Amino acid sequence: MTTLLYINANPLEPHESMSLAAAEAFLGAYREARPQDEIVRLDLYRSYIPALDADILRGWNALRSGTAFEALPTDAQRKIARLNEIVDQFLAADKYVFVSPMWNFSYPPVLKAYLDALCAAGKTFRYTAEGPVGLVLGRKALHVQASGGVYAEAPASANDFGHLHLRGVLGFIGVDAVERFGVEGHNQFPDRRDAIRSEAIDRARTLARHW
Repeated sequence: MTTLLYINANPLEPHESMSLAAAEAFLGAYREARPQDEIVRLDLYRSYIPALDADILRGWNALRSGTAFEALPTDAQRKIARLNEIVDQFLAADKYVFVSPMWNFSYPPVLKAYLDALCAAGKTFRYTAEGPVGLVLGRKALHVQASGGVYAEAPASANDFGHLHLRGVLGFIGVDAVERFGVEGHNQFPDRRDAIRSEAIDRARTLARHW
């Protein structure tokens, strides 16, 4: 069975959000096209995603030096255990859909915390004499991102740091097939807001049928 992990980094509901409206349309069409696939939802705003902090960094250093996990402080155990759960869930999936708004040329901080969790040496990448090598192979990802302006083409695309960073992190761990699905311009062109939403929903449904 193929598993699709749907990672939502938007705090709003689909009727309030361009990115979620398109992503939910994508999921609906995907279910129709591949009813045998499993879809797992991860809402980052409603889940515990530990941000890297002193507890985690000191805990990792202690583990590397031979300290037993059970000997770590309680907070370090709890946070590191959750990070391991996040990575295991990611590794269990075959496809990924990331949903986020563009905020100030990037994405919400909770998505950065999630991507930090995915960079786990020995699980999603390993170091070699030639440098780091990604271990999450044979997967693909879709990034559904809404932005008030238009960033699909140069020179504005150089400021799409959210997608560039997401693609860079996923490529680092081995996921090199990362597609960008932009829903753009609803603030720049407010008179076209409804049309932009409708067009994005139609494009998302079309994409899902062969993704």
